[in-house]
Amino acid sequence: MPWDPEIYNQFKAIRFKPFYDLMELISAEKQMQIVDLGCGTGEQTLILSEKFPQASLLGVDSSKEMLSESSKLEKERLTFKNCTVEHFLDTPGSWDLIFSNAALQWLEDHNEIFPKIISKLSPGGQLAVQMPYQPKNVLNKILFGMAGEEPYRSMLKGWNSSSPVLSIDDYAKILFDQGLKQLRLSIRVYPIIAAEPETLYNFIAGSALIPYLEQLEENKQLIFINEFKKRIQQYFTTFPAIYSFKRILLYGRKK
Repeated sequence: MPWDPEIYNQFKAIRFKPFYDLMELISAEKQMQIVDLGCGTGEQTLILSEKFPQASLLGVDSSKEMLSESSKLEKERLTFKNCTVEHFLDTPGSWDLIFSNAALQWLEDHNEIFPKIISKLSPGGQLAVQMPYQPKNVLNKILFGMAGEEPYRSMLKGWNSSSPVLSIDDYAKILFDQGLKQLRLSIRVYPIIAAEPETLYNFIAGSALIPYLEQLEENKQLIFINEFKKRIQQYFTTFPAIYSFKRILLYGRKK
């Protein structure tokens, strides 16, 4: 099941707030070479190009669907590439800023991938990363728990989306061990006020639910969705309801 930009962008205002918070951690330097890992539709990469008008930027994303409109955003200093982060890390070159907003949570083994990413920084280069803190977010926990129970475990053939996101202490150690300084790490809550259960379902349907539906036969998808919606209603019993969506922000500079 491909990513759907329209569904994802239903919550654009909510998804853009942590992007702006992350961008504010970055120090402006002249003529930076910037890469945006998991750039999605490219809209945020464009904003980065406007924030840093002397920089050259490359947006990288593995989804052709998300990048479908990115060619309209391209200009002299801004280009896009359809490839995975893993493939990108195997290409030569170094970067003055490696930026990633809400993308690296899809990659496995952060103990391995983060040192690889940091190794692509130029001397003095900056790392700025934001990810949903999946292990502590209620909807992710409901989804993970449900997928581990029958009959859904059998429907998914035993598959479950175990989050690779580590603790903030783990990231602090990784960044420090890889020689980054000026570390700024935080967990921030971005509240979602939901008027009805469908709002909460729609928020996660555009992201974390997608891999589960990809694993299911088409005639099983609606069964899974209906049970997930039921469990959301069981947890959030009164509306309007607040969903305390947590995100982890990481920043450091290479020596």
